[in-house]
Amino acid sequence: MSNIIQVRGLSKTYYLSDEVKIRALDNISIDVKRGEYMAIMGASGSGKSTLMNILGFLDTPSSGSYILDGIEGSSLTKDQKAEIRNRKIGFVFQGFNLLPRTSAIENVEMPLFYKGGITDADARKKASELLDMVGLKGREDHHPNRLSGGEQQRVAIARALITNPAIILADEPTGNLDSKNTEDIMKLFTRLNEEMGITIIMVTHEPDVAEFAARKIVFKDGSIIIDAKTGKKPSKKSSKPIKGKRIS
Repeated sequence: MSNIIQVRGLSKTYYLSDEVKIRALDNISIDVKRGEYMAIMGASGSGKSTLMNILGFLDTPSSGSYILDGIEGSSLTKDQKAEIRNRKIGFVFQGFNLLPRTSAIENVEMPLFYKGGITDADARKKASELLDMVGLKGREDHHPNRLSGGEQQRVAIARALITNPAIILADEPTGNLDSKNTEDIMKLFTRLNEEMGITIIMVTHEPDVAEFAARKIVFKDGSIIIDAKTGKKPSKKSSKPIKGKRIS
């Protein structure tokens, strides 16, 4: 299976002053295959969040190269990176990042309006199908404050899927959830990966959560110290357009 991500010699240095600098990433090289489900672990400050920000075109490396789905990132303008984020990457965050004054279905629709080329009716239909797929049928008009933490994260996952991204980047997606909702969200990620072939890269502090992935990478002091399979079989399916099949 082909690589969706290629990282070569990636380093990132932050300069706090002329004399103080932090090397957040130190000569990282990794490949991620299309349809892979990978967990990234490490202590705070180990470099995992810096890598995720670079993979999501939210930050730029100091040196090295990053290719996402055949697109080399170093020569891209700010606007081109924004377009790729909206077209090829779905983000899922620890804090859900939902707009509080808009309904669940309006939150899910939002990326389509930035992407353009779709009617309001088609956007509403696709958002409704995705909410049904993640188990939120009948909750479309609820605002975030009327949803549980697990339900809010399901809305965030539906939003991440609505542009048919090549990859999902999930940063501590269960960090604000109890054990029951954590398990439910991880099962949802597993099914998205296994049944739809969606590539997932997830940062987590929780070893039990990392075991849902097929591959685990551990960071320490800006370097990868472990890159191993977890025992879970990787998806063999190619990513395909999201349809209204319920996965919950």
